[in-house]
Amino acid sequence: MLFPYVYVPHPMEILKHFLDFIFYEVWCKAPVSGSYRFALFDDLPELKELMETFHYSDTKGADFFNGHVERIYEIFSNLTQEQIALLASWYGANNEVEKICCNDPSIETVRYSDLEDFHPELAGQFSKFFKGLYSLLGLSDLKAKTGNIDDHYQAFMTKNISGKCPFCGIHDVKGVYHRNREAYDHYLPKGVYPFNSINFKNLAPACHECNSSYKLTKDPAYNPKDPLLTQTNGKRKAFYPYAANSHKIELNLKLKCRDWTDINPLDIEMTFGPEELKEQITTWDDVYGIQERYKAKCCGENDGKYWIEQVLDEWREDDRKPDDFLKALSRNTEKKPYAEANFLKVPFLNACKKAGLFDNL
Repeated sequence: MLFPYVYVPHPMEILKHFLDFIFYEVWCKAPVSGSYRFALFDDLPELKELMETFHYSDTKGADFFNGHVERIYEIFSNLTQEQIALLASWYGANNEVEKICCNDPSIETVRYSDLEDFHPELAGQFSKFFKGLYSLLGLSDLKAKTGNIDDHYQAFMTKNISGKCPFCGIHDVKGVYHRNREAYDHYLPKGVYPFNSINFKNLAPACHECNSSYKLTKDPAYNPKDPLLTQTNGKRKAFYPYAANSHKIELNLKLKCRDWTDINPLDIEMTFGPEELKEQITTWDDVYGIQERYKAKCCGENDGKYWIEQVLDEWREDDRKPDDFLKALSRNTEKKPYAEANFLKVPFLNACKKAGLFDNL
């Protein structure tokens, strides 16, 4: 991830507060609370009002929400205190998104595959409920209390004004001047991790290429198939989308090509730094196909090859040497690294110069 988003608080966060109450104060206390009833929600009047409104609503979404809350309550009623304590710890851990990204050993996350082994019936109900929650954000009764996702997006993009996807840096993301918006990516996939599908610290707008072509359902925090992660049982560090401290990715390129008109990805060697972020960078590359996409851009007729043509045109028409062009471009890149993919353009053109592509032209 090239840069973190700024987290923007919003009234929609009350949904997470509602779920916390349902989990800890209703479900976890089911064995001692007696039969399911609206009085269980007395300590959170806003939620109780919503539950009652849903009860009398004829919408499928309202029935989906209330029905699952009640069915899961009945399952909890027959669990032991030890089982409930374990579920509560998993619920808390799965919502510690930043700690999961840091591979913090103090928390134990749970995946749906683990819940299947723990309690198949409960796993099935959790799966239907939490995977379906995000689609309920459009319910009118819910929006009346929380606002809607489009409002959140507008507020979010008022603070995050770069206009570029932080996961790749090469594609635009729609901002406040657009009628439509980008999709929110569940950074820790909602199909893999229960409990955090409407935690806004796990929701981050991403460009279509990052979200729908490359990341899909890949898990940034876990890859059991990677032989290099055997010591951590597949767990790995990943960039946290809302990290308080920014970082700078170092990008270096080498070219094995002398004819710029015929450059292809096999001609490009790409390395990233700094070393202290090596694990996060490796994860980022794996999840978003970064090297493939950056190399493809460097070889594109209207990207890398056009960048080279810019240098040559400056040289031929204005007698402006490549060194002078690159110095000016580097200054611009310090100010606006993501404008016109400058963060990639500069190391690519520097690699072209070192490879001698400008020597005899």
